[in-house]
Amino acid sequence: MSQHRLLAIHAHPDDEASKGAATLARYSAEGAETMVVTCTGGERGSILNPAMNRPGVLDNMDQIRKDEMAAAASALGCRHVWLGYVDSGLPEGDPLPPLPDGCFALADTDRVVRDLVRVIRDFRPQVIVTYDENGGYPHPDHLKVHEVSMVAWDAAGDPGYHSELGEPHTPLKLYYTHGFIRQRMKLFHDELVAAGRPSPFGPMLERWNSDRADIMARVTTQVPCADYFDRRDDALRAHATQIDPAGMFFATPVEVQRKLWPTEEFELARTRVQTTLPETDLFAGIGTEEN
Repeated sequence: MSQHRLLAIHAHPDDEASKGAATLARYSAEGAETMVVTCTGGERGSILNPAMNRPGVLDNMDQIRKDEMAAAASALGCRHVWLGYVDSGLPEGDPLPPLPDGCFALADTDRVVRDLVRVIRDFRPQVIVTYDENGGYPHPDHLKVHEVSMVAWDAAGDPGYHSELGEPHTPLKLYYTHGFIRQRMKLFHDELVAAGRPSPFGPMLERWNSDRADIMARVTTQVPCADYFDRRDDALRAHATQIDPAGMFFATPVEVQRKLWPTEEFELARTRVQTTLPETDLFAGIGTEEN
C-alpha cells in the first residue's frame, strides 16, 4: 500500500474535535487516509451549550449527536466509524454511583477489542492515536478506550487472534494525544489578561495539579498544524450541543493561537520503527511503501 493512514480512537463524539483535530485535518488535507472511530454515541451527554437547551433536544440527543459527528468528520476530512457502545456518563457524587448496566465502561474487554481489531484490520493504519493511562482525564469511557487500544495494538497483527476479523495487520506507531497543556493555557490566559479581556482559563489553571503541569515532560511529538485551526474550530462548532461558542475553546482568537502555540501535542507510547525524538510528524520513520 502506498498511502499513509492514521486511525484516531475516541470515546465520544466531540472528543475528536478537542484532541488532535487540527493534526487530523492537516494529514487529511495532505493526502493521508484518516479515520476516527468513536466508541460510544455520547447518549448520556448533557447539553453544554445554553443555546441548544431547548425543547426536543435532550429527547433526541442520540440522533443529534450522530448528525453532529457527521458534520465534524466532514470538517476534518476524515472517515468515521461508530463502534456502537453506549455512553457510560460521568459519575458524580461521594461516593460515586455505580455505572449504568450495559454501558461501554462495563463492556466485556475482549468483545470491544475484537470490534476494534476488525476496524484496524480493515483500515490498516500505520499510526494509531488514543488516550494515555489516565484517559486524558479519568472519565470511565476514556479509561476503557486506553485499555482496549493497548490490547488491540498487539492483537491486530497476531495471526492467531480471531482470523474471522480479517487479515492480520501490524500498526507501526501508537501515540497518546495530550490535548490540554497547562503551559499552553497559561500563555493564552496571560495574553487575555494583558489585553484586558476576561479569561476562562484562570479556574482551570488553579485546579490543575502538578501531574497536569508536567504533562509536557511526556510529550515527544509536536505537530505544526496552525493552518488547520479553522478546520478544528469548524469541527468543534459542529458539536453544537457540547461546545459553547462563547466558551473556553474560542476565547483566544485563532491568529493569537497561531502565534503563541502553533502545534498539537502527542506522546509516542509504542513504536515498531526507528525514529528520532523529539518529532514533528506522527509518520516520522514510516515510508509510504511500508505496510
